[in-house]
Amino acid sequence: MSRYSIFSLARNAFAQHRNWQRAWRDPEPKAAYDVVIVGGGGHGLATAYYLAKNHGVSNVAVLEKGWIGGGNTGRNTTIIRSNYLRDESAALYELSRRLFETLSQELNFNIMFSPRGVLMLAQTEHEARGYQRTLHATRLNDAPTSWVDRKRVKELCPIVNDDRNARYPILGGLWQPRGGTARHDAVAWGYARAASELGVDIIQNCPVEGIDIEHGRVVGVRTGKGAIRCKKLGVVVAGHSTRLADMAGFRLPIESVALQAYVSEPIKPVMDIVIMANTVHGYMSQSDKGELVIGGGADSYLNYSQRGSWSAIEETTRALVETFPIISRLKMLRQWGGIVDMTGDRSPIIGKTPVGGVFVNCGWGTGGFKATPGSGHCFAATLSKGEPDDVAAPFSLERFSEGRMIDESAAAAVAH
Repeated sequence: MSRYSIFSLARNAFAQHRNWQRAWRDPEPKAAYDVVIVGGGGHGLATAYYLAKNHGVSNVAVLEKGWIGGGNTGRNTTIIRSNYLRDESAALYELSRRLFETLSQELNFNIMFSPRGVLMLAQTEHEARGYQRTLHATRLNDAPTSWVDRKRVKELCPIVNDDRNARYPILGGLWQPRGGTARHDAVAWGYARAASELGVDIIQNCPVEGIDIEHGRVVGVRTGKGAIRCKKLGVVVAGHSTRLADMAGFRLPIESVALQAYVSEPIKPVMDIVIMANTVHGYMSQSDKGELVIGGGADSYLNYSQRGSWSAIEETTRALVETFPIISRLKMLRQWGGIVDMTGDRSPIIGKTPVGGVFVNCGWGTGGFKATPGSGHCFAATLSKGEPDDVAAPFSLERFSEGRMIDESAAAAVAH
């Protein structure tokens, strides 16, 4: 860092950062917009960016009840992969993974994308057979994935317990070398800045308190900063999707629950890949700061808590200690919970609703972060054209009444 940069940082620190240049504009809301997007997380911001960039729709407002990056976008474990079983899922997540690869260059903002590879361990015979099925599907869907044996698993992650007599022995794994991680809040910041430069208004601390409907069609929203009229409304609010749907007068087949994660104290590098151990329901990677980022299952009861629970932490840790004995001696640095919305088939909902002009992008469950660019890309097309594109079309709300489930809960054994 140059001497000028050091003095600049010190000067701004003493000025309580009042002189920092804003990354994006902070406007007051206008009276009306072509499109209002509720939810300033990664998916909502990506939608606004692609609306302006790909479809020329820039008279857009993104309404965030808190601050950018303060919701689920900043409360996840940043895993990026696309090796899903179902064709519909693979198309959506592979689109997203490919967009991640060049996103830093496109946004001119370093999202710290790290294609370090994602390894999904097979620790039971049933799981190994299931992964072989997934392997064949990924080859057909052009989502490069391979099967690795126990020896290769140990080479990829030396800290794994490969004892054949372990309760959950390593039988092999599904390896996606182009999967990885990215900096979650940087993704939100990058999209926010790029969307703002294209004319999108990003309005923080602006909760939506009501949705105005006339003759079966949306005409505006009521917010903490006044009424805003709009022609189209996009609801992208993760775990709070059912609350917004209630305001608009329709129901969603969604349950909200807290998904928990935590990080260890920083240590020297011990793993340079992402590992998912679905049999014991835990997954782990190491951050650039040296912390082990650890995640597991969701709470066993419906709730909107972002605190998490000790029982979930204990269950995840107990399971992972057997597969990764090294973590038994580490201290937990911090933990958190994100509110996720779960559909019955553990796949998202993208598309129209019973209310004219209202569109939803929700139901991502535990795998929302990895879909951020692809989700925004598809939802922007849906909002612009009024109909979903080919990638988003299978994920319509109508599939639940028509029996067209995209069941990734049973196919993947875990939905992360």
